[in-house]
Amino acid sequence: MRIEFTIIGQPASKANSREIVARKVRSKTTGDLQTRPMSIKSEAAREYEKAVLKQVPPKARQRLVGPVRVAIRIWYASERPDLDESVILDCLQDQYEWVKRGTGEKKVLVHRGCYRNDRQVRQKVILHGIDRHNPRAHIIIEPLQMQQVELALDLSTDPFEFLDTA
Repeated sequence: MRIEFTIIGQPASKANSREIVARKVRSKTTGDLQTRPMSIKSEAAREYEKAVLKQVPPKARQRLVGPVRVAIRIWYASERPDLDESVILDCLQDQYEWVKRGTGEKKVLVHRGCYRNDRQVRQKVILHGIDRHNPRAHIIIEPLQMQQVELALDLSTDPFEFLDTA
């Protein structure tokens, strides 16, 4: 089973574009509200996430269980951005929101992912391309069988072999 699709738009770097914001949090010891600096994704990264979630085809939202391998070719509009697939990998996993229920909160699935969690990714092939007029990311996801997990970690095999069938 192979999941393959393209996302239109240029991904924002998750690592290089974090913002520092002041957030109110409740102290665990005293229960008082305190203001603390927190690092969050940039507005550009959050907007890209929204765009990706709208573009992932329903047939790709299979919620794969177990280890997977991912190949992503990212075409940027210029040479300037760093090659960074982390926002894409985050968007391809199940998306949850905390919803207030009575006196507590419950985690609710709001978007089915291609896989349940990006920790399942055991092998990545990330390629950089330039297309000034059509920045995009072409994504291929394949489940790994148990015997393939060992092969994915074996550096003597060609990590690009499964791209040749595309």
